[in-house]
Amino acid sequence: MQSFIHEDFLLTTPTARVLYHEYAENEPILDYHCHLSPKDVAENRQFQNLFEIWLEGDHYKWRALRAHGISEEFCTGNASPYDKFLAWARTVPYTLRNPLYHWTHLELKRYFGIDELLNENTAHSIWERANAKLAESEFTTQAILRKFRVTTVCTTDDPTDDLRYHAQYLSQSPRTSMYPAFRPDKALAVDRPDAFRAWVEKLESASGTAVQTFADFLAALKKRHAAFHALGCRLSDHGLSHCYADLCEERVAAHIFRRSLDGIAATPEEHAQFASYLMLYFGQLDAEKSWTKQLHLGAIRNSNSAMLRKAGPDTGFDTMGDWPQALSLAAYMDRLKREGALPKLVIYNNNPSDNYVFATMIGNFQDGSIAGKIQFGSGWWFLDQKHGIEAQLEALSNCGMLAHFVGMLTDSRSFMSYPRHEYFRRVLCNLLGKEMESGELPDDIPMIGSMIRNICYANAKRYFGLNTD
Repeated sequence: MQSFIHEDFLLTTPTARVLYHEYAENEPILDYHCHLSPKDVAENRQFQNLFEIWLEGDHYKWRALRAHGISEEFCTGNASPYDKFLAWARTVPYTLRNPLYHWTHLELKRYFGIDELLNENTAHSIWERANAKLAESEFTTQAILRKFRVTTVCTTDDPTDDLRYHAQYLSQSPRTSMYPAFRPDKALAVDRPDAFRAWVEKLESASGTAVQTFADFLAALKKRHAAFHALGCRLSDHGLSHCYADLCEERVAAHIFRRSLDGIAATPEEHAQFASYLMLYFGQLDAEKSWTKQLHLGAIRNSNSAMLRKAGPDTGFDTMGDWPQALSLAAYMDRLKREGALPKLVIYNNNPSDNYVFATMIGNFQDGSIAGKIQFGSGWWFLDQKHGIEAQLEALSNCGMLAHFVGMLTDSRSFMSYPRHEYFRRVLCNLLGKEMESGELPDDIPMIGSMIRNICYANAKRYFGLNTD
């Protein structure tokens, strides 16, 4: 009987199979947005067991475990690594039609050569075989990156991070490049004075700048931006509910800043004004250094306040938001354009109802300087699955230019997530292959294959301007 994960998985036509195997399968990976630990990469971590590499920190799996009636002890609690893995094995058969079912078995196949379906009966054998593989030298973090032909990894880093692991890794002359990406979300938190004041103190330490005034604050942020650039950073990233476009004068932003340091929380209106001022400033910094800005828009984070207090952020209690996006996104991009400070920009939506908003918005600000200067990013978070990927590709194709798309990223905290690129490539090839066979696209495999190859890797290499050699 054919294994579930076989060579033509998700490829439903002969043409799709040719496109994938001849043009997509062997392309390298440029992982331009992820949440991997720079420490794990720099120290070439060797994982002790399947829990550490697969379940540790994976909030996608935690959500499924909770939905299956598994207690928090087996998610973020104190159960043993094996018991947590066994709880996951018992849950997997109930995840049919969830992308976790596909990802789980792709990962077992690609990392360990395991073809069995994971369930309670196969769990012990899979645990033992995977752990034996993990003890081998080709399963360190750096070896995994080489195994999956990852040329470049861009991690996600706060401006106050000292970046010592990036510097340490760079000194090793590695085969896979690793660069930080600038994520200054906490700089906007004037509505939470205690957290904001603590973060500003960390910024002072990281930048070597005493922050007494708003001008000092901006100068410290600029110093950290320059420090990231010196280590090869060429991307910034912002995780926002929506764009901020309630623009204010510097004196107003300075007043809000001072009051927050004095313990007075910004009102919602003041927070929007302050965030708008800073987002314009960050756009200017990125444009000056020819960086790419990424906007991840639309998630409601930490909606379960009781579990936020118990388990902390990024533990699986976030959801899809339904904020209006179009007016504020257009106003923000327009202001950057008028300031001569619109950098290369990738926008990601968390709600599929915004697909055509984002796909049409990017066309308003293309300026002929760079092919695909403004990008509609790949299916993100809850949309990172077959249907969501296809919907993003459909919207982009219908309203923009798929040929210049920069393709997939992992957006993951796990070193087991690189088959997500394979998953995306199979979905892409299947979509185009079916349209070739139906006559909607020309029956020209070299032409379509060349576009696929570019989407898989070459477009991202050209667009981001990273040193991938």
